[in-house]
Amino acid sequence: MLRRGWLLALAAALALLAAIGTFAHGWYGSGPLGKEQAFIVRSGSTLRSVAHDLERDGAIASADAFLLRAKVFASKDPIKAGEFLLPAGASPSQILAILQGNDIIRRFVTIPEGMPSIMVQERLMAEPLLTGDVAVPAEGSVLPESYAFERGEPRTAVLERMQAAMDRTLAELWAKRAPGIAVKTPREALTLASIVEKETGKPSERRMVAGLYSNRLRQGMLLQADPTIIYPLTAGKPLGRRIRQSEIQAVNGYNTYTMTGLPKGPITNPGRASIAAVLDPARTSALYMVADGTGGHVFSDTLEQHNANVQKWFALRRARGDM
Repeated sequence: MLRRGWLLALAAALALLAAIGTFAHGWYGSGPLGKEQAFIVRSGSTLRSVAHDLERDGAIASADAFLLRAKVFASKDPIKAGEFLLPAGASPSQILAILQGNDIIRRFVTIPEGMPSIMVQERLMAEPLLTGDVAVPAEGSVLPESYAFERGEPRTAVLERMQAAMDRTLAELWAKRAPGIAVKTPREALTLASIVEKETGKPSERRMVAGLYSNRLRQGMLLQADPTIIYPLTAGKPLGRRIRQSEIQAVNGYNTYTMTGLPKGPITNPGRASIAAVLDPARTSALYMVADGTGGHVFSDTLEQHNANVQKWFALRRARGDM
């Protein structure tokens, strides 16, 4: 009789161990995912809602079983919002660890320095993982930078982050501006920075170009910046040809060959460095510049010096066969 009771107790213990093993296997064993799959956790999601999404997507067999085992086996660390990559056959334990970790899929849209707003809108619309339409933003309202986004995020939300970044940057740099600068308001700084951005591709020249245009503003001279001729024609896109004489003579709110002072607004989205250059320009007496054939410019203080530099540039272009 005693032996029979011992055998029954042993059988019960073995059954319990088997049940525990089955229960644990349901947490640590392979899951039903047949292939690697992206999974999105929306901001504000709960573990319960995520479990049901995992079941819907075929990543786990049962949301209720997942939640029950998570209470027994898992840590209390919160799940993160973002997009995650779940490997094929991932166990429920592995899936929860991924959602609690930092291996979020990072997706970025990049706005280069000097990209006009019409092209910012085109870039956002061309990103297939974003949703909804977005209008062309105000020129100069976007800070050129790389911006992370989530799959399915509205384009308007990404644009709002770009514009908020510009607002913060402009306010920060304006507060640190050098005394006696030529621009009087943050808006003027943004407008002049957009010209500097378009006029030089050399980072080392930005403060010098900013100093030159600041000198012209103070003296009431025409800025004569070629990009201000092009902007009304293409909204900032490349012209693709030489500027015509009739375009140089056109009178509008942007053409700095026919008006003194700044254009009525920015002609592109300037980067942080160009804004900083305008707010702390080089101390120079230069009033003129001409291309030097290397992507940079030769600067001069007088018209006589400038004309001599122009002739050198023409000679260089003729030697290259450009003229």
